Formats: sequence, C-alpha cells, structure tokens
Amino acid sequence: MISNFPYIAVIVFISLGIYTLIFNKNLIKIAIGICLIENGANLFLITLGYKKGAVAPIYTMAPAGQSMVLPTPQALTLTSIVIGLATTALILSVAMMIYKHYGTLDTDEVRRLRG
Repeated sequence: MISNFPYIAVIVFISLGIYTLIFNKNLIKIAIGICLIENGANLFLITLGYKKGAVAPIYTMAPAGQSMVLPTPQALTLTSIVIGLATTALILSVAMMIYKHYGTLDTDEVRRLRG
C-alpha cells in the first residue's frame, strides 16, 4: 500500500485543484487550485522516474552494474516548476490589477461590473 502512496497523493492534489477551480469564485483561491494541479503533475513525473535501489545519474562513483534513475523526468519537473512559477506570478499580478480596478476578487462580481 505504501508504494501506491505517491499516486494517491497525485490524485488528491489534482482533485483538490479541479474542485477549487470549479467551485471557488475568489481569484486567489483559483490561483491556489492551479498550483495544486501543477504540484500533482510534478509529483506524478517524479514518481514515474523512481526506481527502487537506483542511484542518481550525477553520482559518478557508482559501482559497476548499479542501476541509475532516468534524468529525463527530473529535468521535465524542474522545467515545469519554472513554468509554474511564471504562470503563478502572472495570475497573481492579473488578480492584483483586477482588485485595483474593481475593488473585489470575486469573479461573479467582476463579471457583473463589466457592464
């Protein structure tokens, strides 16, 4: 059961993120939901690249015959983290501008004030 824990955590992260996107009207909470989905995807990538008993490929003094972990999921996850950071910063800056302009972060209220 413990070996399936990362996959269960992925399902929980993505489910909570989708729930937040669908049922919350606050722009900050929507940004948090997007971050949860991104974190679930990153955890899924890292979990796919895991091998029990393997060493990191940066370890150069590995004994002969030692299996190594693939570096591709790790590189994809690092790239995804950078993209997620930029996306989150953009979403929060747009939310700040909406708050300055409309005085609220509620999406229904902003939609009603649009005219």
